[in-house]
Amino acid sequence: MAGFRTIEISNPLFEQQHLRFLTVKANSLKGRGDICIFVPPGTTGLQHIPVCLLLHGVYGSAWSWAFNAGVHRKTQQMIENGEIAPVLIAMPSDGLWGDGSAYLPHHSLDFEKWIAADVPEVLITSFPQVSEQSPFFIAGLSMGGFGALRIGAKYHQRFKGMAGHSSITELSQMPLFVEESLDGYSQPVKADESVLDTILKYRTQLPPFRFDCGSSDLLINENRLLHRQMEAHNIPHIYEEFEGGHEWPYWEKHVEDTLRFFNTLL
Repeated sequence: MAGFRTIEISNPLFEQQHLRFLTVKANSLKGRGDICIFVPPGTTGLQHIPVCLLLHGVYGSAWSWAFNAGVHRKTQQMIENGEIAPVLIAMPSDGLWGDGSAYLPHHSLDFEKWIAADVPEVLITSFPQVSEQSPFFIAGLSMGGFGALRIGAKYHQRFKGMAGHSSITELSQMPLFVEESLDGYSQPVKADESVLDTILKYRTQLPPFRFDCGSSDLLINENRLLHRQMEAHNIPHIYEEFEGGHEWPYWEKHVEDTLRFFNTLL
């Protein structure tokens, strides 16, 4: 099983709304991790289907995007309307450390590798319509935006596009949400603690990316600053602001923008 000791996958006979659940024992987590997967109907016979990884924020898990934003329903509707091509949506847990792992390696666990390497590999292993030739994309909200923009830049050979909604832009912002000490997240390479630094480190190899933020979001100033920094460094990107705060109604609405953006990259 491609380096995984166990992969437990739900039975399609009992799934609802084309959501499947998978639990895998991964060395990076030294234990099990969960993934919720939307498998578009009628795609069983397809090959090399695009895959979008959606990362949740603090307090959440693999179920968050589906059961707080109905992203599977939205994706299916967009496919049926011809707005986007069929795409498999994979929603992994962050590893379930503390209030949020920040998708970084710490405490002898590699939450970054779990997302960047293990999740794509287990999808390729478990779904015949997914392959190494499948275009992979990555997006997330808040802490998940931090993870998606960093991991998308750092693992540019894997991801063909990346996006963030209401993103944490520097690790130092995590205490706005979590009770764990910031010291516990510290990285040996300080560039890994900042979206800007990570993007600059891989600036010649970046996949296309977009990010957005609500005008009343508590992270709006940080996202505006990141946009200005991208402009100052002549980094091509899309940045948008919309009405809304740091809340699910905002992410439910604007994940559509990311799905459309990724579709243009196919």
